[in-house]
Amino acid sequence: MEEKVNKEHEVCTLDGAIDSHGHPAVRERTGNWVAGILILVNQGLATLAFFGVGVNLVLFLTRVMGQDNADAANNVSKWTGTVYIFSLLGAFLSDSYLGRYMTCAIFQVIFLLGLMSLSLTSYIFLLEPSGCGTKDLPCRSHPSYQTTLFYVSIYLVALGNGGYQPNIATFGADQFDEGDPKEQHSKVAFFSYFYLALNLGSLFSNTILDYFEDEGLWTLGFCASTGSAFVALVLFLCGTRRYRYFKPGGNPLPRFCQVFVAATRKWKVEVLLGEDKLYEVEECSTHGGKKMFHTEGFRFLDKAAIITSKDFRQMEENKCSPWQLTTVTQIEEVKCILRLLPIWLCTILYSIVFSQMASLFVEQGAAMETRISSFHIPPASMSSFDILSVAFFIFIYRRVLNPIVARAMTSKGLTQLQRMGIGLFLAIMAMVAAGLVEQFRLKYAIKDDCKNCEGSSSLSIFWQIPQYVLVGASEVFMYVGQLEFFNGQAPDRLKSFGSALCMTSISLGNYVSSLLVAIVMKISARDDTPGWIPGNLNKGHLDRFYFLLAALTTVNLVIYIMWARWYKYINFQGNNEEDINKENSECEV
Repeated sequence: MEEKVNKEHEVCTLDGAIDSHGHPAVRERTGNWVAGILILVNQGLATLAFFGVGVNLVLFLTRVMGQDNADAANNVSKWTGTVYIFSLLGAFLSDSYLGRYMTCAIFQVIFLLGLMSLSLTSYIFLLEPSGCGTKDLPCRSHPSYQTTLFYVSIYLVALGNGGYQPNIATFGADQFDEGDPKEQHSKVAFFSYFYLALNLGSLFSNTILDYFEDEGLWTLGFCASTGSAFVALVLFLCGTRRYRYFKPGGNPLPRFCQVFVAATRKWKVEVLLGEDKLYEVEECSTHGGKKMFHTEGFRFLDKAAIITSKDFRQMEENKCSPWQLTTVTQIEEVKCILRLLPIWLCTILYSIVFSQMASLFVEQGAAMETRISSFHIPPASMSSFDILSVAFFIFIYRRVLNPIVARAMTSKGLTQLQRMGIGLFLAIMAMVAAGLVEQFRLKYAIKDDCKNCEGSSSLSIFWQIPQYVLVGASEVFMYVGQLEFFNGQAPDRLKSFGSALCMTSISLGNYVSSLLVAIVMKISARDDTPGWIPGNLNKGHLDRFYFLLAALTTVNLVIYIMWARWYKYINFQGNNEEDINKENSECEV
C-alpha cells in the first residue's frame, strides 16, 4: 500500500519527457547522470572507432592507395565533410519521424557495418604485397573494383557516424530536465563533458591505433575500431529502459512553408502592434513543444498570424487552414532559424582551420624530424596534444575562468556567443603559429628531389605542439559553445537540427578547405613553380597557406562580431522561474 502511494506521488519531469513505455518520465527513475554517463561512454567509444579510421586516412591514401599529398588532403576533406553532411539526414529523420533514440541505434548499426567492411576489404584486397602500407613500402596499385569497395566502406562509416553524431548530443541533453534548476545546470555541464568524452575517445586512436597504423598494421587498427563500435552499440542499447524520450515533432518543412505562404497571402495587411493581436493556441503542438514568445524583427512574417475577418469566419466553422493562418510559435520557429543562419555561416571558416589537423598538419609533421633515438613518432599522433589541450582548457574554463567572469560581471559568466568569438581569435593564433613553424621547418629542410620527403627536415616535430594546443583551446570555446548555442536556441521540435547545424559547419568547412587548396594550387603552380602545397613540401610554401587562413579568419571574426551583436536570444514559455512554478510537478505512473 505504501509503495502504491509513493508511486502516485513520484515527481515527473516538467519538460514533457516520456519513459521507454510511453508514460511521463519519473525524475528519480529515468535520465539524469546515470543515463548521461552511459551516453558519454558510448560517445567516447564511438569516437575512438571513428578516429581509428579518420586520423590516419590521409596516410592510408598516400601509402596504400598511392595518392599524392594534395589529392589525399582533398579526399580527406571531402570525406570528413560528407560525414557531417549526413548529420542533416540524421537530424531530419530524428526530429520528424524516428525520434532520437531509434535514429542513434540505426545509424550506429550502419557505422558498425562500414567498419567491418573496411577491415575485411583492407585485409583481403588492399594490403598487397604483405607488409606494405609503411613509409618505406607503399602498396601496389589496385583495380577499380577494390578501390570501389574501399570507398563504399569509408562512406558507410561516414553515413553511420554522421547520422549518429547530432542526435547523440541532443539525446544526452534530453536526459536533463530544463524545468529543474539543478538538472538545468547539469545539462550545461553535459555539453562540456560530451566534448571531453569525444576527445578522450580519440586519444586512444591518436596514440596506440595511430602507432600501429603508421607501422603498417592497418587491419589491426581497423579491427580495433570495429570492436570499439560494437561495444558502444551494446552499451547504448543497455540503457534503453533508463533513458528519457521525446516524441518526434513531424516534418518541419510544411510548417515553415505554411508561414511564408500565409504571410505572402496577407502581404497587403498592416501588421498591428502588440502580441495579443496575433493568433496563438493554448496547446501549440500535439507533440509537446513549448510556446515561443513573440519577438521583433522579420515583421513581414508576423502577417501570417494576423486574424482577418475571413479567418475569423473560418475559425467559427472549424475550417481554418494553416496555409492561411499560423500561430505565433510557428512563426517564431522560422524566425529562430533565420537568426541562427548568419551565426552558423560565420562558424564555417573556423572549421577550415580545424580541418587542417587531419590533413596538412599531418603532412607538415611527416616532413619534420619524427624520431627520438630509435623511436618513431607517428605524425598524426601529435593531435594528442590537441586532445590534452581540450581536457585542460575545459577544466580551466569551468573551474577557474567562468567563475571569475561570473563574479566580475555579476552574471552567469561568458555567453555562448562571446565564447565562440574567443574561439575564433584563438584559431587565428593557431594558424599564425603553424605558419611560423613551417618557415623554420623550411629553413632546416633538405632541398633534394623526393616524392613525399618524410623526415626531410631536421626541425623536431614537437615544434608543432603550440599550433595543436591553440586549436584545442579554440575548440573548447568554439565547439562547446556551438553545441550549447544551437541546441539551446533551436525550437523544441528541431533540437537535433540545432546540433546538426554545428556538425554541418564542420562539413562545409572541410569542403571549403578542399576548394581553397585546389584554388591555391591552381593559382600558385605556374611554369616551374610547384605551388604552395606540392608533393615535396620543401619546394612549396605551406606557411603562406597558413597565413592566408589566419587573414581570412580575422575578416570572419569582424563579421561574426557584427552578427553576434545583432542576434536576439529566443525565449520559450516555461524558461523562467514563474512559469516553472506554475507547472504541476506530480504525476501518476
